[in-house]
Parts: sequence; C-alpha cells; structure tokens
Amino acid sequence: MKKTVRHLLLASTALATITLAGCATKDHTLAVKDVGSFHVGGRAVTLSGLPTREIVFTPGAAPLKVDPNGDFEVEAMYARYTLLDNPKARYPLLMWHGGGLSGVSYETKPDGKPGWENYFLRTGHNVYVSDAMERGRASWARYPEIFKSEPFFRTKKEGWELFRIGPVGSYRSDPAQRQAMPGTQFPVEAFDQMAKQSIPRWATNDAATQAAYDAYVKKVCPCVILVHSQGGNFAFTAALQNPDLIKGIVAVEPSGSPDPATTDFSKIKGIPMLWVWGDYTEQMPFWQGIVKRQETFRQNLQAAGGKADVLFLPQANIHGNSHMMMMDKNSDQIAERIQVWMDSAGLMQ
Repeated sequence: MKKTVRHLLLASTALATITLAGCATKDHTLAVKDVGSFHVGGRAVTLSGLPTREIVFTPGAAPLKVDPNGDFEVEAMYARYTLLDNPKARYPLLMWHGGGLSGVSYETKPDGKPGWENYFLRTGHNVYVSDAMERGRASWARYPEIFKSEPFFRTKKEGWELFRIGPVGSYRSDPAQRQAMPGTQFPVEAFDQMAKQSIPRWATNDAATQAAYDAYVKKVCPCVILVHSQGGNFAFTAALQNPDLIKGIVAVEPSGSPDPATTDFSKIKGIPMLWVWGDYTEQMPFWQGIVKRQETFRQNLQAAGGKADVLFLPQANIHGNSHMMMMDKNSDQIAERIQVWMDSAGLMQ
C-alpha cells in the first residue's frame, strides 16, 4: 500500500511539467467543438386500469382531465457532454455520481469555485457528466406501478456525518453550532448549499440503473470512467460486462463492488484502476468496513495481474479531505494526482 503511494508521489514529481491548461487558451477560455446532451437506455411501458382525475395546473386555469394510462418511456439516464477542439486525452472521461446525488457533483462547487468537470476539460479531456436513471434530469417513474418502492431522502445530518464533514453526533440545525472535522478541507460555510443538491433515491432500482449505464457505455465508449461512492459498483460491473470498451477507472471512495468470490478478474485485468481515499476513514467504523472490502476487491484484481493502484491522500501528505473531495477546497490538488495517474496509465495521447 505504502509502496503504491510512493510510486504515485514519484510519478507526480516526474510529470510535474504536465500542463494544467490542457486545451485552454492564454486568456483561459476553452476551445470547445461541441456541447450537447442525450438520454440513453430505458424501456417502453404501458399502464392501464388507473383512475383519471381533474387537476388545476396553474391558478386561474380551467381544470384538466389527467389520464395516467397509456404508453411511457421509463428508466433511461441522462448525459451532457463537452467536446474539445483538440483533446489531449486518448478517450473521453465519463463522470458518474454517488447515491442521492446527480452529475452536479462535478460541476461548479457549492462554494462557487470551479469543479472537476472544469478541471479535466482544461487538462484536455472530452467530458461527459451524467445523471443516473431515477436521478436529476433522467426523471422518475410511477410508484408502485414501475418503481417498486417509495423514494427515500438523505437528511442534512446524515450528509454532514456520513460524508465525514463532521464527527458522528456533531450536526446541529444551527450552522454556527456544527462541529467540523479538525482541519477539514470541505468549505463548511457552503454545506447548506451542497445539501440543496440532494435528491431522492430508491433501494429497488439497481438492475435498471445498471442496464442504463451499460447502454451508455455502449453508446459513448471506449472511455475512462471517474466514479464516486455508490456509482462504484455500477462502474466495476459495467467493466466486467464491457471490458473492451472501458479503458480505465478512477474510483473515488467507491462504496460497493461485485463480490470478489464470484468475480472473474481475468476479464478486467487489462483495465487500469485507481482507488482514491480521503481523510478520517479510520475514525468511523462504517468507512473502515468500506475501505476493507474495497481493498479486498483491489488486491484480488492486482493478484490477477491487473494495474490496481490506490492513493490514500493522508499517506500522500494531503489531509482533511471529506467523502465529497471533488467539492473540497483542495479539489484541484487531488485532481492533479488523478491526472498524473492517468498519464502514467497510458490514457493520454
């Protein structure tokens, strides 16, 4: 583990001349070829036997009869892309978000500073930012006719403590009374702004979510995936199902992965992977368990002959990072380490 961190540190020094302005001009504008979006995946569904009702959609309007029966498109996901005039990366970079979140995780940070989408565009990547099935602009579907369980929602307390912004038991409704982790890099004054990004999630939609991600990979890739938290399992599974299309994975604190006991690691040993972990994980049993399980998966991949690196930020003398490290004050410093690793893995031109 320590050897891998030292290797990444040495690589960072050796490649310090990599430009962080990638495809940016001298006035810091980006040379962009195209910006667009699309929905992908999903299925057609026909509903029948549901009652109709009258709804007034806006004050002063006449009631409108609403009939919920008929044909629908459901379970698709959404993606938005920015393509550069002269990309420096060999493959597009797909950014996949975590649970109860959407692609906005990678856009402008809650404190108003540029996020990782901006950073990796400027280092020369074509970037795709997506909302998984059921999230954000991917839209919802009826419950219980299509989604089989009700949505659940993350409280601010859960976000504050689970994301390691503050210790367990430290959240208070009054921002002035909250206790943050010592030396935290998360901009605590922007926490309530970040909480506005939280969206509902469902516990019964993993199969449909995976199907949409697989359709996305087949449409866009070959590619590199940068994935966060709950999205990790979807990315690893997509790689097992499409090993020729996924050329690299950067897993930022992935919370799940396929069972190592039943995983055929020979299928993905040719895909370089990097795990990135922030600070304070050893202080929380929940995160201790997550890291331990991910290390088992990573070490099995390594034993199968794969390039399976790990970057524990505190061991690299980068301290104070939360689970939402792409929003932390030093997010560019972490992105630079990821960029260096992608170069060392042969993912740049």
